[in-house]
Amino acid sequence: MGKFFFKKFITLLVVLFGVSLVSFSIIRLAPGDPVMMLIGERGADAETYAIMKHNLGLDRSLPIQYWHFITSAMQGDLGTSVVSKEKVSTEFFARFPATLELGMFAMFFAVIIGIPVGILAAIYRNSFWDYLAMGTSLIGYSMPIFWWGLILILFFSVGLGWTPVSGRISVMFDIPTVTGFMLIDTLISAERWPAFFDALKHLILPAVAMGTIPLAIIARMTRSSMLEVIEADYIRTAMAQGIPSYYIIFVLALRNAMIPIVTVIGLMFGSIITGAILTETIFSWPGIGKWLVAAVNQRDYPIIQGSCLIIASMIVFINMMIDLSYFWINPKMRGSR
Repeated sequence: MGKFFFKKFITLLVVLFGVSLVSFSIIRLAPGDPVMMLIGERGADAETYAIMKHNLGLDRSLPIQYWHFITSAMQGDLGTSVVSKEKVSTEFFARFPATLELGMFAMFFAVIIGIPVGILAAIYRNSFWDYLAMGTSLIGYSMPIFWWGLILILFFSVGLGWTPVSGRISVMFDIPTVTGFMLIDTLISAERWPAFFDALKHLILPAVAMGTIPLAIIARMTRSSMLEVIEADYIRTAMAQGIPSYYIIFVLALRNAMIPIVTVIGLMFGSIITGAILTETIFSWPGIGKWLVAAVNQRDYPIIQGSCLIIASMIVFINMMIDLSYFWINPKMRGSR
């Protein structure tokens, strides 16, 4: 176990170094000048431009800029936004609860539907239900988020009027921010249930749009993993001994099939962050995805660099927790690492 943790820690450091270097380099290769974005073309005389560039530290060489960024990050300072003049970490964690709330519901939607659909497809292999489930999941995986989000808005919001078009909650509710999670903040507010159900209605479409692709992947992985386990000798032996089918499927087979499924679920958290960029833009969801899009448009280097580093740290940590869960799911692995 100690060797396992050490390897994971070294991997984490290497990944974070690579992410910091790539994010630092790519944004500077993109066209556009943050100084010009900030002061505008009309106020961009040579003297003002030079002073502003010096104040932002952009007149230094790129190696020195990177060294300043990475050493500050190691001390917990991810820089200050060029536009808002606020700390990057402060702005990030002020918006992160909105993205986390959306991502958690998207993953809940994907898992609660994807795993049962995959099990059903495996049990009734090569049947109508199998073809229907896998065909639908293939369609769901193939749909771009921006297109799928617009279709959901047109059908459920504009056509049927069942859900709001955008935002986290209606303007009629004045909910104070306590935890940053709207569903929790509404429950502890004076408005309570009316505000809670309004926030829930705002959450449905973005969560479905973001969770459709993970749902399709989880369903297909569950089917594949279950088929492999169901054909094992010990499952056939259990069936021959007359053990109830529900116990064989949901205890013996599913538990042994869960390792690749859990791996996929962990990897999907990374796609949830990337999916948030498109989903939050389409639904005007005030999370880090929409914030990052604005930062890219404004060439706000500190926000992009710092946010990429935080997100990469979270994804690596989640993957580490997924690896640790293997020891709980499959006790045979506890002595193998």
